[in-house]
Amino acid sequence: MDSLKTLYQTHIARLQQRAQQVLARNKLDAMLIHSGELLTVFLDDHDYPFKVNPQFKAWVPVTQVPNCWLLIDGVNKPKLWFYSPVDYWHNVEPLPNSFWTDAVEVIGLKNADDIGELLPAQRDNVAYIGPVVSRAAQLGISAANTNPKAVIDFLHYHRSIKTDYELACMREAQKLAVAGHRAAKEAFFSGLSEFDINLAYLTATGHRDVDVPYGNIIALNEHAAVLHYTRLDHQPPAKRHSFLIDAGAEYLGYAADLTRSYAAQKNSLYASMVAAMNAEELALIGTLKAGVRYTDYHLQMHQRIAKLLLTFDLAQGISEEALVAENITGPFMPHGLGHPLGLQVHDVAGFMQDDAGTHLAAPARYPYLRCTRVLEPGMVLTIEPGFYIIESLLAPLREGPFSQYLNWQAIDALKPYGGIRIEDNVVVHANRIENMTRDLHLA
Repeated sequence: MDSLKTLYQTHIARLQQRAQQVLARNKLDAMLIHSGELLTVFLDDHDYPFKVNPQFKAWVPVTQVPNCWLLIDGVNKPKLWFYSPVDYWHNVEPLPNSFWTDAVEVIGLKNADDIGELLPAQRDNVAYIGPVVSRAAQLGISAANTNPKAVIDFLHYHRSIKTDYELACMREAQKLAVAGHRAAKEAFFSGLSEFDINLAYLTATGHRDVDVPYGNIIALNEHAAVLHYTRLDHQPPAKRHSFLIDAGAEYLGYAADLTRSYAAQKNSLYASMVAAMNAEELALIGTLKAGVRYTDYHLQMHQRIAKLLLTFDLAQGISEEALVAENITGPFMPHGLGHPLGLQVHDVAGFMQDDAGTHLAAPARYPYLRCTRVLEPGMVLTIEPGFYIIESLLAPLREGPFSQYLNWQAIDALKPYGGIRIEDNVVVHANRIENMTRDLHLA
């Protein structure tokens, strides 16, 4: 395999080509990409955890340093002003010297406010890409050239196709996340609380809780029915029924996003349903291929959910087709099949059909689907079907015309288990699908 340095050099060359295209299309001379600034807590003297501008870390793996700047013209070597002040109160990152620094001109920035004096004086045709609009104005960049939509749309659309460097980083993120999931599974079967399971996960991945790409979902029993559950109870429940973990990791700014569900008792209906959902998720992945729209796979998963309802006698006297057509499957899987993945967990451009930003919304029946793209080689996506017992969503079914087809006694018996979700991260290649998660033998 090529070294990370070689892969990065090819990555930068690809980004430079994209930069040339977008600058020419928008009659710009350069892009000034800002890592971001610290945000102070209201009426307090400390800052929120820093999250870097994803368009910044697309170019350089600098993820925890505010007040940095990149000047990109698509021709000359990218120029990085790296913030490294004199400060004895806080940790200061030294000027980087790593596999990537030969491809970038690195300049130390001692005082954040000095950047205006260091940048080229002529900025009429420079676009600011970053989170602090007021800083762009201070630098004399016009409102029209501050995060211009045409530039952002172009960059977002092409970010969907990953370079080999990006895929290498994402595979490393998978390894970290898999180690965490294994530790969390062991902690669950050892009887630990949600809070302590989360600590086991963080220890195994080497992440702090502010470093993970999203708040870890560590859900025991009925908490698994809360799709983004992040409370983390300190005490374990009196009786353990189920465990759902949706937790990721980052490597050089790139994310992994994995989910597994476990039954406390192997011989339960829930355990059988977890095994069946796992099989259906893998079977769906086996049908993925370039050239097919992602929404087709979301619909296919609802057909598979209908199959599960009938297989486990949760629905009776109605066909799979009718269960989907009447959206009876909808309350059981209220979220989308998955989403693009990369520098962000819910990565950008899931609805963009071209680099001009043409938008194709999710189907009205499935408003929470996060991707309507046609699959292309180089895309990375999550596949995360779920099955939940959420009373607020089931209530209309109980009272509706199709209530008679549902086995409410069996459905209610599943309430203490909350739900099931299985999630893998896949790469679309020209003639195959790479399942990064299963390649690391995470069952």
